Amino acid sequence: MNALPKFSSIRLGNDHTEGMRAGKRTPFAHVADNDLAVGLLVDYISKSPIWKEAAIFIVEDDAQNGPDHVDAHRSTAYLISPYVKRKSIDHTMYSTTGMLRTIELILGLPPMSQYDAAATPMFRSFTSKPDYTPFNHLPANIDLNERNPEQGKLAEMSEKFDWSKEDAIPDLVFNDILWLGLKGTPAPAPTRSAFLNVRNDKDDDDD
Repeated sequence: MNALPKFSSIRLGNDHTEGMRAGKRTPFAHVADNDLAVGLLVDYISKSPIWKEAAIFIVEDDAQNGPDHVDAHRSTAYLISPYVKRKSIDHTMYSTTGMLRTIELILGLPPMSQYDAAATPMFRSFTSKPDYTPFNHLPANIDLNERNPEQGKLAEMSEKFDWSKEDAIPDLVFNDILWLGLKGTPAPAPTRSAFLNVRNDKDDDDD
């Protein structure tokens, strides 16, 4: 009794939004609703009996190949636990597989593929001195019932797509709809970057 699985996965899907569909909630309202749900979850877990042994990993479903000034595949990620360093900045470049590898190590599981086996775990984000201070969620600061316009070009474009399933809409078209609807300009072209670990040491044969 009162036992929980060692691992649970929760999906909050409102951050995908409904574009500019007529009369539907705006992208701002959808994302704010998603953020509030995350805050309520962290609030609840941090005040529960399992908090002293908990670690919450939050990652975006995918980067949506959206415009970013560094790289189109860059995504947000959050790590919450009593054993996570607070008021600390970690400049390590992690990946989604690195987050997966961290979870595997906590659970004592072997890697599932060569990708998570080679990924960098999030060691630098943790501390051996836990801080059990709970978190208090913040209320939404925008109207969660804000609605898109009932008509217009973007509303017509949005109605052409299937919104019943995530990622069923072409990324570039979806980005344009959101940028035109929220910023009034087309989405900028995606930035592509390469991240390499360069070794400066030379082989013995080069001497």
